[in-house]
Amino acid sequence: MISERLHINEIFYSIQGESTHAGRPCVFVRLTGCNLRCKWCDTEYAFYEGSRMSISEVAEKIRGYGCDLVEVTGGEPLLQEGVYPLTEAMLEAGATVMIETSGAVDVSKLDSRVIKIMDLKCPGSGECERNLWSNLDHLTMRDEIKFVVADRADYEWARNAIVTRDLARRAGALLLSPVFRQLDPAALASWILEDRLPARMQLQMHKQIWPGIPRGV
Repeated sequence: MISERLHINEIFYSIQGESTHAGRPCVFVRLTGCNLRCKWCDTEYAFYEGSRMSISEVAEKIRGYGCDLVEVTGGEPLLQEGVYPLTEAMLEAGATVMIETSGAVDVSKLDSRVIKIMDLKCPGSGECERNLWSNLDHLTMRDEIKFVVADRADYEWARNAIVTRDLARRAGALLLSPVFRQLDPAALASWILEDRLPARMQLQMHKQIWPGIPRGV
């Protein structure tokens, strides 16, 4: 039976800081819980903190912001069965719905209208072995693949994955992001240019707009 309640860490309205939708106003629904422990994680507060809300309560709060772009994130949002009826309710309400997932949990149950932002884990995360490569078979050109890059080794791993797994034909966008305050963005940019990689570099826009504010942005 699908859960009718979700463990919610926070719901907030902000500027989308990543993906090809960066810069757009967006309602974020952050679910509690994660099965990974990435070394560079910036949302550790979402591992345990939060409160139980019914799907109707969550949907009502989202609608209250009057915004038609919604992102469900975490933690790892696909660990909660209630995420499926929630995303379907938002789709039926006319919203564009994105879900940010680690790539370590099966994405096949998601409605095909949901835009999947799949964060493949590079070696520097400490969780590279958890990537569920079969998820690639469930991506469409509406979806996006993200790599968070900590160093040159991470970049080379991502570059190899892009080339050998033909990722440019599996998703509509390939995104490379430097670990905040660890990898110089200029270095990542130079590597992408040198290799003529079919990818888009991104910075976490929300961290540039609201530096030092860890939540609600």
